[in-house]
Amino acid sequence: MQYKRMPIEIESPEQMGYDKIRNNLSESSYKDMLFGDMEDLMDGLGKILLCYSAHEGHQGLRELLAKETATLHKEDVLLTVGAAGALFIIASSLLEKGDELVVIRPNYATNIETPRAIGASVKFLDLYFENGFRIDMQALREMATENTRYISVTNPHNPTGVCLSDAEMKELVAIAAEKGAWLLVDETYRDLAFGEKLPIACDYSDRVISVSSVSKTYGLPGIRVGWILCRNKGLMETFLAAKEQIHICGPVLDEELAWRYLKNKDKHFAPIRKDIGEKMEILKAWMNAQDGLEWVEPTGGLVCFPRFREPTSVDTGRFYELLLKKYGTYTGPGHWFEMPDHYMRIGFGWPGKDQLAEGLEAIGKCLKDVSAGI
Repeated sequence: MQYKRMPIEIESPEQMGYDKIRNNLSESSYKDMLFGDMEDLMDGLGKILLCYSAHEGHQGLRELLAKETATLHKEDVLLTVGAAGALFIIASSLLEKGDELVVIRPNYATNIETPRAIGASVKFLDLYFENGFRIDMQALREMATENTRYISVTNPHNPTGVCLSDAEMKELVAIAAEKGAWLLVDETYRDLAFGEKLPIACDYSDRVISVSSVSKTYGLPGIRVGWILCRNKGLMETFLAAKEQIHICGPVLDEELAWRYLKNKDKHFAPIRKDIGEKMEILKAWMNAQDGLEWVEPTGGLVCFPRFREPTSVDTGRFYELLLKKYGTYTGPGHWFEMPDHYMRIGFGWPGKDQLAEGLEAIGKCLKDVSAGI
């Protein structure tokens, strides 16, 4: 495998240093929770044995996740070290050098870079602002072949925040079935769909692999727990073999905390949904009041992907430099997603409301500065 560091990680706030950023609008997750904010989850943790645990993962958590589906049992759930661990297991299990996959782009970088490191042939089906970042199903049908190992999508989409419809999901499943391919759906933001929440993806077909985690939606990236859901027993056995060779089992404390949190998800998640709704209104009001950027309004998740209305008049390198140095504000430039830098990902879930408002205002001011040659 030929590993190469991803720009989104090289330039991440945790690598740069959070102390250098006043208004952090680059994150794709909800604001990080303090361990002390979860005191109701800590009772009895001292009695947990720090052993090699069941290789499939915490039984209670696997049972809980299976109950959220219409078709799965705990045997169809494999816990992983975050969604990133799940994606690595899937790519390294399904792909060998020269194998083909189709990735909807832009996409989360791991969905692209791990197949590249393996030496797979990555075909990209690009999404376009002009058609609302929706998947061109006919183009996908023509691009995928009988040699396609899997098709990789995210829903709600990162970085655009666009959600698939039930009809679109069914068509994706049909295309995968026609080609004999797997359909990989990263649905980390599923609980943050603003409208209709679709069934968990693996309920659509036994050829669907669903991936999620507690990191993004719940603000728990420090609890390294993700999961793979799939009804295909043989494939899940392969994924388990991969997990055992990578790290044997998961972190006992992390999985216990994730289980306790999700057992009481309605209690913990209600204030998050309320906060996200309020921040979305701040974002919409700002977008409607300014004229330097245009967007496809997100219908789920915690991010959006606007672009400059007049990109040729903006020195994008200078814009991002000035935005951070003068205004203390940080966003995700387009190259994080193999897109031009006149696109940017704005994460509106992580900052506080005052930071979000100040950061958005800074984007507008900085754009005017750069357009004026400052």
